[in-house]
Amino acid sequence: MIRVLFVCLGNICRSPMAEAIMRDLIEKEHLHDKILVDSAATSSWHIGEPPHSGTKDKLWEYSISTEGMQSRQLQKHDFEQYDYMIGMDENNIRNMYTMLGQSNSPKIFRLLDLTDHRKDVPDPYYTGDFQETYNLVLEGCQALLEKIKREKKL
Repeated sequence: MIRVLFVCLGNICRSPMAEAIMRDLIEKEHLHDKILVDSAATSSWHIGEPPHSGTKDKLWEYSISTEGMQSRQLQKHDFEQYDYMIGMDENNIRNMYTMLGQSNSPKIFRLLDLTDHRKDVPDPYYTGDFQETYNLVLEGCQALLEKIKREKKL
């Protein structure tokens, strides 16, 4: 089983959006028995909370479910459990390295580094623009799925 973890600051906007989009893409490609997806936060602010209403509403527009999802904080043992650990911005990446006790691991990278954008995914908690975040996360998840299929020969 290939394991993917998306990480953002609070695990209520960007990383659960990425988790839900990636699950949807995986399901459509009939790879749900080969790839497991989860998400986590670098902060402890929203532990146990469901995704932000803006995230849920945006995903609902595209018929993508967030059912059963709730925020959790990144744990040191996650490093051993996941093959791909994707941060939404540079701060997430720095925090992940610190929290996981790792530095410059190739399994930890920023989502949009897989695209032509090569920038941070803006946090809609602050920008209010859930559509922009959705568009960027979708593009990043599509690129990530192609990377996984290529690397794991799926």
